[in-house]
Amino acid sequence: MVDSAGHAVEMRGSMTALVTPFRDGEVDWPCVDRLVDRQIDAGTDWLVALGTTAESPTLALEERDRMLSAVVTRSAGRRPVLVGTGSNNTAEAVQRTKSAAAGGADAALVVTPSYNRPNQEGLYHHFAAVADATDLPIVLYNVPARTGVDLGNDVVVRLRERFSSVVALKDATGKLDHLTELQRRCDIAVLSGDDVLTWPCMALGGVGVVSVLGNLCPSLMKALVTAGAAGQWVEGRRIHQKVDDLAGGIGRHGPNPLPIKTAMAVMGLLSEEFRLPLCPLDEAARRDIERVLRRHEIAECQHA
Repeated sequence: MVDSAGHAVEMRGSMTALVTPFRDGEVDWPCVDRLVDRQIDAGTDWLVALGTTAESPTLALEERDRMLSAVVTRSAGRRPVLVGTGSNNTAEAVQRTKSAAAGGADAALVVTPSYNRPNQEGLYHHFAAVADATDLPIVLYNVPARTGVDLGNDVVVRLRERFSSVVALKDATGKLDHLTELQRRCDIAVLSGDDVLTWPCMALGGVGVVSVLGNLCPSLMKALVTAGAAGQWVEGRRIHQKVDDLAGGIGRHGPNPLPIKTAMAVMGLLSEEFRLPLCPLDEAARRDIERVLRRHEIAECQHA
């Protein structure tokens, strides 16, 4: 596949699902620029905008459009941009994906519909409608704990066989046997949707991660996927242990992105603000997150 500038790129590596920084209730646009630069400086391979980690359900249409523009513009071709375009309304998912293509996105991340709970045939036609409507490369996103529906391997295989634009799957099921069976059946690229499963996912043939922890420690996640791609098993296990302790120690304090944004606020990377229905963590949770960061001697969060 090629990016919006016509350069050959691969759907692999360390991909950070960017948070949305707020200040006084509005998107903090200067902070968006700083966070994009920080990712690029750390070697992150793809920038992921408007995913779940971005609190995208709370962003107005105008904010979504401006966020896409802000990330694409600030990246300025330095990194490809993957944009969340999913919806539980198929027509809206189609329109969002078309808009992402027009706005300079290099690929679309399309999550399974939430709340509707379609059956497998409905899921197939949902993703097929999106793929039929655009040539933009598509990353399927399966996260049943959030959406209430599990995208079966049969559907993934059908989509991959029919659409060359369906290039990857972000798998957040936590089921490694599911991944093993899928990779026996088709050549779709698999990305871990869970930081702590990145290493085992890559050991089974996965090609990278769409990372939450990468917001805080981008070079750590880059080092992990680099070790995985190179088959550096001893080094990879060492980094995996750190990722596991960090992600687990921070992430147990509430739904994403509360813990990661709190940790980033502790490090002075953004303002500790969220949009309802999300609200700040209590002081006990915040203090525990501070202890986790101190245990790992995280200061700039730039090195593995």
